[in-house]
Amino acid sequence: MNLIQHFVNGKKFLSNSKRNGKIFDPATGEQKSQIILGSKLDLDNAVIIAKKAFETWSQKPPIQRARVMFKFKELIEKNSDEITKIIVSEHGKVYEDAKGSLQRGLEIVEFACGIPQVLKGEFSENVGTNIDSWSVRQPLGVCAGITPFNFPAMVPMWMFPMAIACGNTFILKPSEKDPSCSMRLAELLTEAGLPNGVFNVVNGDKEVVDAILVNKDIQAVSFVGSTPVAKYIYENAAKNEKRVQALGGAKNHLVVMPDCDLDQAVNGLMGAAYGSAGERCMAQSVAVAVGNVADNLVNKLIKKVEALKVGPGMDKTSEMGPLISKVHLEKVKSYVDLGVKEGAKLIVDGRNLKLQGYEKGFFMGGCLFDNVKKNMKIYKEEIFGPVLSIIRVKDFNEATQLINDHEYGNGVSIYTRDGDVGRTFANKIKVGMVGINIPIPVPVAFHSFGGWKRSLFGDQHMHGPEGVRFYTKLKTITSRWPSGVRSNPEFIMPTMK
Repeated sequence: MNLIQHFVNGKKFLSNSKRNGKIFDPATGEQKSQIILGSKLDLDNAVIIAKKAFETWSQKPPIQRARVMFKFKELIEKNSDEITKIIVSEHGKVYEDAKGSLQRGLEIVEFACGIPQVLKGEFSENVGTNIDSWSVRQPLGVCAGITPFNFPAMVPMWMFPMAIACGNTFILKPSEKDPSCSMRLAELLTEAGLPNGVFNVVNGDKEVVDAILVNKDIQAVSFVGSTPVAKYIYENAAKNEKRVQALGGAKNHLVVMPDCDLDQAVNGLMGAAYGSAGERCMAQSVAVAVGNVADNLVNKLIKKVEALKVGPGMDKTSEMGPLISKVHLEKVKSYVDLGVKEGAKLIVDGRNLKLQGYEKGFFMGGCLFDNVKKNMKIYKEEIFGPVLSIIRVKDFNEATQLINDHEYGNGVSIYTRDGDVGRTFANKIKVGMVGINIPIPVPVAFHSFGGWKRSLFGDQHMHGPEGVRFYTKLKTITSRWPSGVRSNPEFIMPTMK
């Protein structure tokens, strides 16, 4: 049985914790590894090491930190197939989807390679007579990231490349369901020349999370997960005087206008709703059918969902893999049961899917609901599975109001040929990331990722320019060199003359 440990100070180590967890292959349902669940002592010891490493790493010129990122990028590209297979083996998503998510994480590393340019400050000459003023951004110290199971490469890479390139040291607490990818990334960072103690992985569950939140030497916490946990992280990190960005849940809508290219919209919905078995914070889980487009939309979707190829992630013909665990599979199925009880029309039912040779795997087929109402739980709550709900509305204004009234505001898309409709939608919608004829509007690395409302707790989005601001603090210096003429003291607020 493979035993997954921690990675601290440039090497793997086995803690004294007696608690452990099981890691499964979602396709077979069989246990493949055992993970040591760390303790508060493990976390605190890792922070001591990271704090010591910060003393020298923070003083490295940005160009030297960038060179480590360049080498790390090269190593990820070299080991891409291996890392992708690790993701598939523990998460279950199909190979090409896993490979794509790794690429999106790599794009953040590429952005971090340009950190010398991004960290340049501002200078103003002669703000007053012979007085200059300038601003610089300096690193915070030890930062921590708490990441979810659905993107074991991409989401951690939203965080640590930016934090490290800015001069911080980092503690990562990945999901205990699929931690092997984070461990491999830690090894590659060391191989890339990152000094020991700058990047550390402490595996665990709530005990390690709570230890992160109370440790006084951790300056900032980044989190991605469900809204209840995001709120908990936000409140407790702030209470302990930490900078915090906590990304929560989502209920993303895709608005289908009558004038759109319907085949394009259907194909976009299929990938966005059922890709990665719906286990994405950017999954489009609600199709908003406007006006008379609904019947045609439903008919086209039925055929596509029924033909969805579900299978193990390493099978090249698979379009959708299993869910992450048996517990999560049962949770998603319970939402489908609830939708039927609430009166929604289940027009494609994937609950009883069985695959020959994979009877113990955590598979289910795609599910499609029609005539969903906004008061139903399957509409209000995040299901995080391969379940697409269709809501019918009479016009564009009703669609916009529906989305703006929802408690989540992570991502949204609209399919239309009307430029005025697209522009008005982008302007009026109360959602953080918007797509126009784009099914999954995840920003590229040199922009920033984050939602609105109860999809984000904190003031700043992740990666890109917002990431640089989050992982640095601003210092402004005002300077005058005396000419030798001594002036008398002034007891007034200084003004620039």
